[in-house]
Amino acid sequence: MPLRLALLAMLATPLLVACGGNDETLTVTELSEKTHIHGLAVGADDPDRLYIATHFGLYIADPEGTARRVSEERHDFMGFTPHPREPRTLFASGHPHGGGNLGFLVSEDDGVSWTRRASGVRGPVDFHQMDVSLADPTVIYGAYQGLQRSTDGGHTWELRAQAPQGLIELAGSSRRPERVFAATQNGLMVSHDGGRSWEAAHSSTAPSSTVRTVAAGHVYAYIVGVGLVQASEGNLNWRVVGDHWGDDFMLHLAIDPADPNRMFTINSQGRVLSSNDGGASWAPF
Repeated sequence: MPLRLALLAMLATPLLVACGGNDETLTVTELSEKTHIHGLAVGADDPDRLYIATHFGLYIADPEGTARRVSEERHDFMGFTPHPREPRTLFASGHPHGGGNLGFLVSEDDGVSWTRRASGVRGPVDFHQMDVSLADPTVIYGAYQGLQRSTDGGHTWELRAQAPQGLIELAGSSRRPERVFAATQNGLMVSHDGGRSWEAAHSSTAPSSTVRTVAAGHVYAYIVGVGLVQASEGNLNWRVVGDHWGDDFMLHLAIDPADPNRMFTINSQGRVLSSNDGGASWAPF
């Protein structure tokens, strides 16, 4: 199967295996075998804390590879992102355990309890792609029946325009609230006007499966057939920092806010991997 079709199929495949038995504490490998992982993030105030958003709740993994479910509810957190300046505040969206849509959720106790802050436009929304601007955390982007944006921390939302075709992931800028990147089936895109218009951010039109920004002003993306690339947001002069993975590819890149050389990702088989050299090499977590 061509990589573009394989990526589409993987992202569209429904979950077939549910977490069963005692899933309060698992190894990260066991967790990845039981459920889909929809997002990763490194704790802003605790680099040994890896958030793992899944089909059956939010887990936190420690350096030994043990994952513990912390969310009281087993929500399907399709969209997940931490607040960059308030370590205990997290944002999410997706589906409740019983079905339907969650709207835009916030947790202020490290993911234990969640409340709906807003329904969003045409909601309750189900943001599968969502990110908060590192430049201004009151600016949040989410994709549901188009690209939506909030400029007040998620209390109110506006529909900006159609989301880029084949959208896979969003990443807010660390330099300008109006800038947002999009990993798509048709390549890496960037908007400079809050999502109203888009242009290519990289010369390759191959699928880009993940994109992240860091506070230092750099943007990282995985592009199929190219590898993990990195550039300054100011010039987008890309360099390859990690080779491409053949028929495999990278999803949901998480970068330690305190040490950008320390990264985590998920491969197309659902396995969590880690890097301590800025993405040049990877090993099982």
